[in-house]
Amino acid sequence: MELRHLRYFVAVAETENVLRAATQKLHVSQPAVSRQIRNVRAFAKAGETELHVGYAPTPSGHILSATMRAFQKAMPNVHVKLHDWSNEEIAGGLRDGRLKVALIARALERDTFRDFRFEELLREHIRLAVPPNHPFARRRSVSLADAAREPFVGLTREDFSDYHRYLSSLFASVKNKPQVIEEHDGMTSVVSAVEAGTGVAVAVEVLGYTFGNRVKLVRLTPEPKPISFGIAAPKGKLSPAAEIFWQCAKEAVSAE
Repeated sequence: MELRHLRYFVAVAETENVLRAATQKLHVSQPAVSRQIRNVRAFAKAGETELHVGYAPTPSGHILSATMRAFQKAMPNVHVKLHDWSNEEIAGGLRDGRLKVALIARALERDTFRDFRFEELLREHIRLAVPPNHPFARRRSVSLADAAREPFVGLTREDFSDYHRYLSSLFASVKNKPQVIEEHDGMTSVVSAVEAGTGVAVAVEVLGYTFGNRVKLVRLTPEPKPISFGIAAPKGKLSPAAEIFWQCAKEAVSAE
């Protein structure tokens, strides 16, 4: 099956009408879409009833919901089971088959997912999360050197080794390295600790949309390279459901 077939299938699922999909989204004739949809539906009847998907809660939340809506319309008979795991757990799940596809964040060129098929969906800017009443909250930006002097809250080292490698890379040019005084098993807990005044944290900009005014996100200088967020799977041919989920994720981003 070609990528074009998947695009047709997802467009019809999103618009719930072949004519609207053909004229408004795909800009082709209705018969062409109808013919391809018949072929894709035959392809999709491969007996799959369940698709296991791993995801990083941040920054995938706003993309995941749109992807799920499109996928459920396209393949209503396939149940998606979501797994909120660390990068290391997701990589292991993709390797041993427990997961078929995953939405992940990549901060380094050589990271946990270097041996997987990966396609970037978007990039997120890196910010320093501070309590709303912190002196940094009144600044437009904070230098890496100033940030490093603050106590840090982060993710657990044993479960999120990529996160700690990224911290080391981010502050490589700073003489006094930041000290992580408290570790948590998820970003929700990290944000709660920052809000309580325990310390500051490195976070992606989308956290501002997720957690509102609970923390203040401040620019870092020099500006760190954005984090790449995308979709990953084992190399090789994917199952029909995984291929359609992959295309739904791409369509969700392009529709924003």
